[in-house]
Amino acid sequence: MILLADSGSTKTHWCLLTASGQVSEFRTDGINPVFQSADDIRRCLNDQLLPQMARLLWAGTITHIFFYGAGCTPEKKVLVSEALNDVFPKAAAEVQSDMLGAARGLLGHQPGVACILGTGSGSCAYDGQQIEWCVPSLGFILGDEGSGAVLGKRLVGDILKNQLGEDLKEAFLSEQQTSMAEIIDRVYRQPLPNRYLASLSRFCANHLDDERIHHLVYDHFLSFIRRNLLQYGVSSASFVGSIAYYYRPILEEALAAEGLTVGTVLLDPIPGLIDYHRADARPTTE
Repeated sequence: MILLADSGSTKTHWCLLTASGQVSEFRTDGINPVFQSADDIRRCLNDQLLPQMARLLWAGTITHIFFYGAGCTPEKKVLVSEALNDVFPKAAAEVQSDMLGAARGLLGHQPGVACILGTGSGSCAYDGQQIEWCVPSLGFILGDEGSGAVLGKRLVGDILKNQLGEDLKEAFLSEQQTSMAEIIDRVYRQPLPNRYLASLSRFCANHLDDERIHHLVYDHFLSFIRRNLLQYGVSSASFVGSIAYYYRPILEEALAAEGLTVGTVLLDPIPGLIDYHRADARPTTE
């Protein structure tokens, strides 16, 4: 029995896969070792994941864990491995980047370019098994074009600097039940500002019929394409993540403007990762 995880900064999608093919899915808060300690991650596993899984562990021992997560760089992924090993001492835990998880989930064993557009963003050239190279995402302060966090940052910046009109400003502050003071506090003084900014970007989804918001989202995707995707020299790319999934028509519009087409678009990579790792699920007797 194996445990799969696709984790962003906002949420983690878990999947327990038995040798017989039974699939059970769970969700917890996001796990990102850039912003969380090993203790924070252990707390999430113990308080959120284990209670959901408890009724299913009679099926056997978890032998392998394949965790694909945001912020899981070679330097930071040891924090996730440490927490997983403490909570699941009998399982061999493999921690990889969310980018590799996206590529395997989108493309399987076929080469191509895979992209993440969720709370954060990323892209890579994939050879069918591993990442060949990638344009660095750099996080929501220096990069992450196309992401929910940067879309939220651009939206809030334009709203508060009176660039989108008084009517949209009033609608935003009313719908979000917030104020400039609270936004400043949440972004500069509270933990996980990227997750908070991504949550504010949902305002765009509810106002896409407004030409000003449509243009903001369209320009947001153009920035991702020009600063990242065009460097791969391909004509098509596949996408995973809530921003790509829910804003797909505008994403396709921006891609077409740069002579590109969209391949597969998924909300999350777990269905593809199940197929990729199905052979790793073996019967256990413990």
